Amino acid sequence: MQPPGAVVGDSYWDPYDEALDDDPYPVWQRLRDEAPVYRNEAFDFWALSRYQDVENAHKDPATFSSAYGTVLEQMGPATASMRMMIFLDPPDHAVLRALVSRAFTGRRIAAIEDHVRRICAELLDAHVGAGGFDYVQDFAAQLPSRVISALVGVPPQGQESARQHVEGMFHIEPGVGMVNEVSAGAALELAVYLAELVVARRTHPGDDLVSALVQAEITDDLGIQRRLTANECTEFAVLLYTAGTETVGKLLGNAAVLLATHPDQRADLVAAPELIPNAVEELLRFEPPSPVQGRWTTRDVEVQGTVIPRDSKTLLLTGSAGRDERVFAEPERFDVHRVMTHHLSFGYGVHFCLGAALARLESRVALEETLRRFPEWDVGDGGLERAHTSTVRGYRRVPIRTVG
Repeated sequence: MQPPGAVVGDSYWDPYDEALDDDPYPVWQRLRDEAPVYRNEAFDFWALSRYQDVENAHKDPATFSSAYGTVLEQMGPATASMRMMIFLDPPDHAVLRALVSRAFTGRRIAAIEDHVRRICAELLDAHVGAGGFDYVQDFAAQLPSRVISALVGVPPQGQESARQHVEGMFHIEPGVGMVNEVSAGAALELAVYLAELVVARRTHPGDDLVSALVQAEITDDLGIQRRLTANECTEFAVLLYTAGTETVGKLLGNAAVLLATHPDQRADLVAAPELIPNAVEELLRFEPPSPVQGRWTTRDVEVQGTVIPRDSKTLLLTGSAGRDERVFAEPERFDVHRVMTHHLSFGYGVHFCLGAALARLESRVALEETLRRFPEWDVGDGGLERAHTSTVRGYRRVPIRTVG
């Protein structure tokens, strides 16, 4: 057993290192093999990289708590005072999740497919015959923003500025990550905007999630029924709007690059669109947009023969788990035909992603409409630009050259 803090061979991982973030998979493989319970003294965290360990941690929120934050540079006791659902553990989490999940019923998600398809057509048709466009900025980042805006209740005239606020929230700076003035300012701008929407919906409700939140009642710890406060409604709206905007855009950007580098599999999807739902699952396994989730240990816990002390920041490397050869055959091979029975890219257990069905719908329809118009494309290497953060991974810009 290696002593805490030891660097085993080349098994060093730094979530803020942009060079490592360009391709973290080789070092994650070394972590799985050599240091499955990894300790980074410089940034004071532990990391779990094997599939089974990551899954077990997700299934044990009593030990691996979300109450102290889920993003490394923002984790700590101060976060425990926040009432945002993603930062709550059972039983409080269950009460609020049950409330918000009403907005993500299978019937409601299925009902918006035509709307999603119309947005895709509007965004993509503008580039047919143009020879190329930025797949992320002109499409992948726009689509989920418009969809979640409609669900939350953000009017068309406010959607682009709200999307830019979300993008700003993920701004990072060396040494401090997302704890910086740009990120904080963007988060404040989005919160102020959505708080104003909450106030407006109290007097003029509509058919949207914010209207449902301001009218909903929950039962508190004393058994008393009450309405959500304006602050609780705003925190919900910020969480849903941010999550619904950022990750799907990153997944689609990853898809554009992967399908360009695997033209044979792209051709298979063009020939057999019924493969696209499975391709989405393989994309989620192979290149997840949210590959790192933070947790806080509430007790000493032994994993793989190593004790992680109580009150430790612990990162669950979902991106590594998806390439674990102990679970997936030939995990480094991207294969849209892979028989996919499970992955952890939406989390697991009580914090399983509420918007998973929506993300799958958006991604499927986006790829269907993209491949219908552009069966072939190349990616311009010089213009590729990554968006580096400690938790979300993907591209800010993906310029493509199209045929058709």
